[in-house]
Amino acid sequence: MRPGTLEELAAGCGVRLPETLREHHLLRVPADERGWFRFQRLYDAARACVRSAADMRRIVLEAAADDAAEGSRRLELQVDPTSYAPHVGGLTPALEVVLDAAREASATTGCSVGVVVAASRLRHPLDARTLARLAARHAGDGPGEVVGFGLSNDERRGDTAEFGPAFAIARRAGLASVPHGGELLGADHVAHVLAELRPDRLGHGVRSVEDPAVLRQVVAAGVGLEVCPASNVGLGVYPEPEAVPGRRLLAAGAQVALGADDPLLFGSRLVAQYETARDGWGLDDTALADLARASLRLARVGEAQRAGWLAEVDAWLATPPGAPARGHDARDARDAVRG
Repeated sequence: MRPGTLEELAAGCGVRLPETLREHHLLRVPADERGWFRFQRLYDAARACVRSAADMRRIVLEAAADDAAEGSRRLELQVDPTSYAPHVGGLTPALEVVLDAAREASATTGCSVGVVVAASRLRHPLDARTLARLAARHAGDGPGEVVGFGLSNDERRGDTAEFGPAFAIARRAGLASVPHGGELLGADHVAHVLAELRPDRLGHGVRSVEDPAVLRQVVAAGVGLEVCPASNVGLGVYPEPEAVPGRRLLAAGAQVALGADDPLLFGSRLVAQYETARDGWGLDDTALADLARASLRLARVGEAQRAGWLAEVDAWLATPPGAPARGHDARDARDAVRG
């Protein structure tokens, strides 16, 4: 959510936010359990301010509007409805609020919004099965539908294999398998997630570069990697954005989709990740366009819509810097990325 929105919601429910959130400090923690605890404490503090359907709708609508302003065409939001269920009457109403807001956002912002339902490694695997069944009932590839099923929270917690049955439920419903893995833990963890959860996309996966055999497995399976440089730095996995091994992943043939993960805590939105790819990884416009194409190919959308967006990427690449941009709000994003 936007920092200003968090401040308003906190004031409305009488919550005093931690200093890091009040002062908009960028999160920088070590890549250990203590660092994760600090991250989770801030995340929970922000989430605790979301106490109504109206709050939930506002966050979805603003997230889509902010992405649209950067020129994004597709946003796939991840949500665990468990946290919000007590405020709106249960898991099903919580998910339905998000889906309805996603449909409204898709219609009003120009950014199509799909939803990924995510289970938490901190909860029992049976809870994950419940969420997978809920997600399956709302499966589809249109705006405001559930497009995938994920697994979030500290990779060091829980037994990955025990979540396999939940992911099987989701796959049978046609949902993408999109668990987190390979950020806090290394290539061995990536291999384990590949074997047990059969991901279509992997949240992060950057540390697969630590074992060439695992990286070859990722590439051969066609698994997309949702690479979020700001998150990797904020959580202490790499010391700076330039150290994130995006260029090595691309050189190995991996499909990479850039993401901002959590702009509230990491202070960096999507265009900034493309700036990292350009300035930190040394990618030219052609390579940046390839990144955008990969993200669209990995998105769970209809083929006609995907084709239209891919054509926009081609048009962006063909437009000289400084010329009038095609598409809504594309000029600012283009100039930001090209410099």
